[in-house]
Amino acid sequence: MMFKYISVFFVSMVPLVELRGAIPYAYVYKAADPNFNLLLAYVLIAIGNMLPMPIIYFFARKVLEWGKDKPVIGGFFTFCLEKGEKGGQKLQEKAGRGLFLALLLFVGIPVPGTGAWTGTLAASILDMDFKSSVLAVIGGIALAGCIIGLLCTLGLGAFIGVTA
Repeated sequence: MMFKYISVFFVSMVPLVELRGAIPYAYVYKAADPNFNLLLAYVLIAIGNMLPMPIIYFFARKVLEWGKDKPVIGGFFTFCLEKGEKGGQKLQEKAGRGLFLALLLFVGIPVPGTGAWTGTLAASILDMDFKSSVLAVIGGIALAGCIIGLLCTLGLGAFIGVTA
């Protein structure tokens, strides 16, 4: 049983999969074992999804700037920095003082390419302060968790072969 909880915890830490993939994964465990505690799984998934945030916030931009002049990876790292800065400036212009809410919704609306990893990187590139970005990403994680959980409970789970 402990393996199931540990596995959903680690799945939630994987970039691009994150919480959006870990919650349906937890529902698969729940369907196979009625004693599987979804509430505990949700807590572990949220913690696992939030755990990489400080590392991404403080080091991702530095790694990208370090690698932008390297022979093999330089082009890709430069592309990531330029794309992130352009996207960040555009988001900041549109959001204005509502950048916190924009980041929360960016992380919280479960579509491919958005999530805690991407949102934290965007906050780092936009030079948002750490506390605001963490709170916005945590709020986004909670919103995404509610949306995915609702979809799994109301029928998407039946569509993909998972029942609550």
